[in-house]
Amino acid sequence: MDTEAQQTERDRSSPPGTPGPEGRSRFALLSRAADWLPGGRITLTVFAGLAFLLLLNAFVAQPFEIPSGSMEQGLRIGDRVLVNKVAYRFGAQPRRGDVIVFDGTGYFGDADYIKRVVGVGGDHVVCCDRNGRIEVNGRPVDETAFLYPGDSASGVPFDVVVPSGRLFVLGDHRSDSSDSRDHLGSPGGGMVPVDDVIGRADWIVWPYRHWTHLTRPSAYARVPAALAGGGHG
Repeated sequence: MDTEAQQTERDRSSPPGTPGPEGRSRFALLSRAADWLPGGRITLTVFAGLAFLLLLNAFVAQPFEIPSGSMEQGLRIGDRVLVNKVAYRFGAQPRRGDVIVFDGTGYFGDADYIKRVVGVGGDHVVCCDRNGRIEVNGRPVDETAFLYPGDSASGVPFDVVVPSGRLFVLGDHRSDSSDSRDHLGSPGGGMVPVDDVIGRADWIVWPYRHWTHLTRPSAYARVPAALAGGGHG
């Protein structure tokens, strides 16, 4: 009797791979949605793809078109970079040398900007030393690897201490860049709030011939941490 009961129970079970009630309900719902939409399953697939791209753009990565020559010659007008929007979301902070995109509303202009981080909170940034180089916390920085050919580190002298939670940013094409130097007398002193950083530019993705990974230059590796109060390191 036990054997017959077990056999009967197995006969009533669904074949392997058959969707359960919940699976069938989901398939039925998708099928009804496809029937309701003009174009059927193709339209539904397109909508799903667009929703995925919108979520990706909002929370993970966003393309950004270079609008000016301020970051030449590494980033040219019309280049499109992929901005990593999660780079600073889990406790990480922008670091010296990072190329960032930020919202400049209220202190740079009502637009998004792309610049290189030169100083972070607490840093003492000075231009220039006797050799024409920027100093960060008393250490000269050799920017020749990314500075626009023929440009000096800055045609405008400055001596600033970056407040906590702010960034001092410059364009690589110093003679064609409106950056922290131009806003030293403005509210916020030209320093970008970390909270207004949209993300880090990690890749040039268009045009194809410019495709490259944007890495943090080694020029800042030897810069010491800022002392409390923003003094020299």
